[in-house]
Amino acid sequence: MNTSFEYITLLQYRLKAAGTELEAFKSGRKYQDMENRHQKIVRALECRIKELERELAQTRRDMAAARENWFEVFEELEREFNRKLSAANKKARQMEKRALKAEAGRDEALDKVTGQRHKIYEVETKLEEEKGKNLKLRAQLNRDYENSSLTSAQTIRRKKITNSREKTGRKPGGQPGHEGHCRKKQVPTGEPVLLTPPQEVLENPDFKKTSKTIVKQMVNIRLVLEVTQYHADVYYNSKTGERIHAQFPAGVTDEVNYGGSIKAFLFLLNNDCCTSLDKSRRFLSDLTDSKLDISKGMVSKLCRESAEKTEMERKKVYAGLLSSPVMHTDLTTARINGKSAYVCVCASPDGQTLYFVREKKGHDSVKGTPVEDYQGILVHDHDVTYYSYGSGHQECLAHILRYLKDSIQNEPERTWNIQMRTLIQEMIHYRNGLDSSEECSPEKIAEFEGRYRAILQKAKEEYEYIPADDYYKEGYNLYLRMEQYMENHLLFLYDNRIPATNNEAERLLRSYKRKQQQAVTFRSVESTDHFCQCMSMLVMMRLEENTNLFDRVSRIFG
Repeated sequence: MNTSFEYITLLQYRLKAAGTELEAFKSGRKYQDMENRHQKIVRALECRIKELERELAQTRRDMAAARENWFEVFEELEREFNRKLSAANKKARQMEKRALKAEAGRDEALDKVTGQRHKIYEVETKLEEEKGKNLKLRAQLNRDYENSSLTSAQTIRRKKITNSREKTGRKPGGQPGHEGHCRKKQVPTGEPVLLTPPQEVLENPDFKKTSKTIVKQMVNIRLVLEVTQYHADVYYNSKTGERIHAQFPAGVTDEVNYGGSIKAFLFLLNNDCCTSLDKSRRFLSDLTDSKLDISKGMVSKLCRESAEKTEMERKKVYAGLLSSPVMHTDLTTARINGKSAYVCVCASPDGQTLYFVREKKGHDSVKGTPVEDYQGILVHDHDVTYYSYGSGHQECLAHILRYLKDSIQNEPERTWNIQMRTLIQEMIHYRNGLDSSEECSPEKIAEFEGRYRAILQKAKEEYEYIPADDYYKEGYNLYLRMEQYMENHLLFLYDNRIPATNNEAERLLRSYKRKQQQAVTFRSVESTDHFCQCMSMLVMMRLEENTNLFDRVSRIFG
């Protein structure tokens, strides 16, 4: 209700206001007021426009002045900029020239540096190569009987074998209290010679003869030429014309025949003592006052005769080697008619020995020897051919010790070679210290094997850190070999019958080497084979107890 009243009242006020405004428009006052206000606003705007025009004109004048000033400043700046630009361009051209010159000098210097680097690289390469060659040559020069398989006679610089005995300060010769090794008295071959007493004893009756007699002997030798002459009467059959005589003893075929003692003397002198044919003949001729002058052909044929007569004995030795649980074998070079050949030796630890001559190495050298059919343990140097034969193999540790010493001398930066050499010496010393019937303990063997593997691991690390030199790889190859053939290096620890070295075969081959130096070269494989067969028998004869070698050989030729 109240709301309607208020609304109607508001409408009435608005209507009244609208009526008043209408009256004003009708009367013209409103138009006049609006015109007056409009004129007033127009005049105010015109004044404002004039004022703005004045400000605009002033602003234009200021802008023109500022533009003139700016152009002057710009021209001055431009002139200054052009001056500086010209100076900069001039300096840039100078710097460009200097840069080009510097670049040319730099390129020339770089070319020189590159050339010098190439020269340095070439020099360093040659230096490394020469160092390697020097190392290789030094290793070859330093090789002797202690660090290689060469004998002391084959080395370039022969070293004196030092005496390891300690000095006692005593005088040389027999020491007080020692019984001594007196010369053996011989049976007199004639009547004793009674020496006449001194003249003063005969003239002075105060000297009386005692029961003591001093006996001294003078021993000489004399070669007696013993000649047995056989006579056989010839009988003639008058009916048949047949002629017959008594049968001569065996060996008596020519008018003059030489017995077993003369043949044995010449045989041993030429083959065992390694004297030449001429010296052997001349020595016998001098002993017999030039009565015996044996021909060179006869002396040279003694080896063949001895070999033919001892064939059965060598077959027994051959069978004995096959039945031996351990056998040594080795090869050495020979010269036959100016060409290279090889002499093989097979020997058992108890001394049974056979020599063989072969024209080639490898499996051809094994054919016809006990090694071909052998089923026991072979002791040899590192010759892979022998690994195809036998049931087990023991490599010679004496060679390993020498090669390790060579590595120590030529690779001083390594430590594995010193440790390995010490370990092998310790193992050999331990094994030699046991009784012949005593075996190595499993714990000790396990300890040795563990140390062996640890040293090989050390060698692997050292060669990975510092690779082996291209000119000296013996040490690295030895490490690989010891890693691959570990079982064959330590086999002697498991069986007391197996020796650690192949020294037995090495010593036996020296007999042939001595003959080779004296003979220089053999004429044929057949003559060399006969000599090898004779060497085999000489070794076996020396093993026989209470045997006189000269008598034994004399019986063979007799």
